[in-house]
Amino acid sequence: MSTNLKIRMIRKEDRAHWAPLWRDYLAFYKTELPDSTYDATFARYSDPAVTDMRGWIAWLGDTPVGLVHAIAHAHGWRPEPVTYLQDLFTTPAARGQGVARALIETVCADADAEGRPAVYWLTQTGNATARALYDKIATATDFMVYRRATG
Repeated sequence: MSTNLKIRMIRKEDRAHWAPLWRDYLAFYKTELPDSTYDATFARYSDPAVTDMRGWIAWLGDTPVGLVHAIAHAHGWRPEPVTYLQDLFTTPAARGQGVARALIETVCADADAEGRPAVYWLTQTGNATARALYDKIATATDFMVYRRATG
């Protein structure tokens, strides 16, 4: 990992850096969202008063190179809340430098500090690059995700 990698929580003044990272992340999953969703999502992740949704940006020097979003929520099988790592993205130029691992470790450290020892996330089965990292730091489950078909 690069020694000048810094990770910090998303701030209100980060919008111009955060938006392109999130747009590229969504493009990877062939998803486009309206500007109103960008506005609402950024407002939640950059508001320190919103404690169940947190986000971080990774920086190499002055360059934003990655982001991660996490959501804390209640769980029916545990007395304490759990953490869902929802979005994780590293720019192509920064891949292989430990950025994704550091972002995951940031989420896990936050979860531990807040008394949420369970952290989980999803990825596409064909995302071999991400899965190579995830297989080193977490345990894959055999659960499949189902979504209700809408209108």
